[in-house]
Amino acid sequence: MTEKISADLFLDITSQVCPLTFVKTKLMVERMDAGQTLEVRLNAGEPLENVPRSLIELGHSILSVHPERLDDPDGVHRLIVRKN
Repeated sequence: MTEKISADLFLDITSQVCPLTFVKTKLMVERMDAGQTLEVRLNAGEPLENVPRSLIELGHSILSVHPERLDDPDGVHRLIVRKN
């Protein structure tokens, strides 16, 4: 069993579509202090491909990415990012 990482903040962007998924995530990260973590709930597909990649490009660290339900890898995922 993997260790659960607890995040300082939480953001659910499952109701959003690209590019708003990244815009909302970026705005939240900008308000955070360096070292804080954010858990993002996002859909598979474009959000899962684009949001982590864009956060890395901005210099932040992705600590984990996993599906909420192991039997549904094309469903909702949880992403934990640390602001650097």
